Parts: sequence; C-alpha cells; structure tokens
Amino acid sequence: MTRIGLLGAAGRMGRAIADAAPTAGATIAGGVDRDGVVIGSHEDALALARDCDVLVDFSAPSALAGHLEAARTANRPIVIGTTGLAAEHHALIDEAAADIPILQAANTSLGVNLLARLVQQAAQALGEDWDIEVVEMHHRHKVDAPSGTALLLGQAAAGGRGIDLADVTTERTGLRTPGSIGFAALRGGSVAGDHMVVLATEGERIELGHRAENRGIFARGAVRAALWLAGRPAGRYTMGDVLGL
Repeated sequence: MTRIGLLGAAGRMGRAIADAAPTAGATIAGGVDRDGVVIGSHEDALALARDCDVLVDFSAPSALAGHLEAARTANRPIVIGTTGLAAEHHALIDEAAADIPILQAANTSLGVNLLARLVQQAAQALGEDWDIEVVEMHHRHKVDAPSGTALLLGQAAAGGRGIDLADVTTERTGLRTPGSIGFAALRGGSVAGDHMVVLATEGERIELGHRAENRGIFARGAVRAALWLAGRPAGRYTMGDVLGL
C-alpha cells in the first residue's frame, strides 16, 4: 500500500483524507500539524517525509516553504491542495519541481477539474460578446476570496480565449467591458463549495456548475492524486494529468 504523510492533519481536509485513504488502497503513515504531532510519532515534516511514499499538504501558505524543503530533502513527491497561494508560492513550487514530482491543485475534486476543461472549451468556442462571470459560495469560515477553485475556473476561461486572467478580471459590481471575466464570492453557513460559471450574451446564457455536498469528494480526489503521483519523475503536474485531460 502507498503510505501517505499528511501535512495539516488536524484540519478538515486532513481528517477527511485520513478517512478516505483505506478504501482507496492507501494507508496513512502519519501526520503533523501546526500544533504539533497529530498522527504517529513524527517530530516534524521532514521526519514524516522520510517515513512515507508521498506527502499530501492541506495546511497554510505560510507553511509551504518548509514543507517543500522537507519533501526535497527526503526526495518525496508532494500533492499540494493548500489554497490562497500567491505568486511567490508558485515560484517556490516551480523551483522544487525541478527535483521532485509536485501536483498542485486549487481543487482536488475530479468533477471540478472536468468542469474547468468544459469552461475552457466553451470560452474558446464563444466570442467576446459572451460575458463570463464566476460565482462561488463557501462556508462562513473560509478566508480567501475569490476561492482557489473560482480562480481555477477563471483561468480556464481566460486560457480558452488565449488571454491572461490578470488582464481581464473585473470587480463584483460595475460596467462589464467586452472580454472581461467577473467574480462574485458568497460566504455563509456550512457550504462545502458551490461554483458556477455563467456565459451570457444577448438573449441567451449558459451555466456550467458544480456543487460539493461534502468534503469527501476533495479527499477522494487528493488520495487518487497521491496514488497517481507516487513514482512519477520530477516535474509539476495537475489534476488534469490525473484525469488524462
């Protein structure tokens, strides 16, 4: 069995992955969290990395540099599901991917990643007279907005049009210019994650969406990604690679 080391083991996703691993043919080698050891006898991320086949990180952006260093030192692949990453974090991932296999995903749901491909195809097929709006809703405790998944979908739409998302992003309100991509973020209750991409033009619109009913879907996707990543050569991978898209 593939042995998974959990980084951020005490969080919602860490606990969900620990529950999902056995039925997927994996086992949890141990886990660490910011408050100390959570699973097993590992003192820190490096000790955990040396005792597992693949790391799965759902912690915090501030912990990413240390976790990448541990993965590189132990020569272990790592799945990164932490959201709220900035440009400097992606630069660190690119650097580490020269030495180890890394799969970074804003969302590990298989359905969401298929949705991203559909959004890309729709944006590519339709012209700039079709406005694109990304609407997302999460539980009241989520900090980053728009969500990493919303940005993933926005990037898919921009990629379909052959443009850079940063050049066409609009605010939640106000006039929409041709070719822009808008975002709306809603927070409340215990919503695990709802995302919809609306493509609208005069007289018609297309709505492509995904609803997460529980965190189990993200955990199952993360475990599948970890199993797929183990044994791969160094490089940067995506959930699309896991799905063969």
